[in-house]
This record gives sequence, C-alpha cells and structure tokens, in this order.
Amino acid sequence: MNANLDTLKNEVEKYLAEKGFNVFHGLSRIMDSLPIVYWDCERSADFRAFLDVAQRSGATLIVFHHEEFTPDNIDEALDQLEAAGMPAEDQRTMERRLKELRAYEGFTCTVELSFDHEGRIYVFDLRTDWYNELTDIVDEIEMYGSDVDEEDDNGPIGGYFSRN
Repeated sequence: MNANLDTLKNEVEKYLAEKGFNVFHGLSRIMDSLPIVYWDCERSADFRAFLDVAQRSGATLIVFHHEEFTPDNIDEALDQLEAAGMPAEDQRTMERRLKELRAYEGFTCTVELSFDHEGRIYVFDLRTDWYNELTDIVDEIEMYGSDVDEEDDNGPIGGYFSRN
C-alpha cells in the first residue's frame, strides 16, 4: 500500500468529475445505521471499478471522504496510552511505535467512497498500512483500558453493590 494516498485522492476527484457524479464531501459513513457492504480493496483496489458499479446501479450521488493524518491522531493515542495504566515496558514499546508514525503527518491516510442502493450503503474504504497500524495500536490500548476498568468496577458479583 502506498505511504500516501494524495495522488489517489486527486485521481478520484478527477474521475468523479469526468463521470458526472454529484459529489458530497462528507464524513466517513462506516458508523452509519444502514447495513454496509464493503468493496474488497484487498483484491480490487481500483476505485474506478467501484464507481462504475455505482453508476450502473443508478447512483448519481457519491459521498467522498478523505482524511489527512494530523499530529492530533498521535497525541490522542498517546493520551489514551498514558491513561490506560499499562505496564511500563509495554507502554514504552507502544509509545515508540506511535512516535515513529509522526513521519506520516500531513499525508492522506484514508480515502472512502460510498453510495446508497436499495437500503444499503456500499463502501470503498482504502487506508494506508501505517494508518491501519495506528488503529491497531489504539484498539490494543482501548482493550487494555477496558480490561482494567471492568476489573475495578465489578466487585465479587459484577454490577451489584451492597451496603451490608
């Protein structure tokens, strides 16, 4: 996977204009409530094929989302890491991995295209490998933090409190 999706983002914008799509520059739709069908970007990473399917399905409006990697991405992860209460060795390892990702600040890390068809959202979601690494790290931190919270919050019988 490319380290930077800027070129792809520009190609997508040009292709959308050439094909006459109405483009809505929106937020990521991955958390929408409608059922989502994902394009297999591992086997077919060509956005043109996805947009051709959209056009043949009668879609005229494409939601286009792209994200630039900012220092906030790393800072938020570092804040979560600090609050997680992880063992020092693990925390240092993750902190080092996160700081290495600062090299990608300013790069486009994700390009997402989507359209609606018959009650479903069809999504083309392409992310860089290093952005996937960041999300994996954040998931690890959150899992560690949630394990600690659950142990602390739940007494001998989880969820019950007694004044006896």
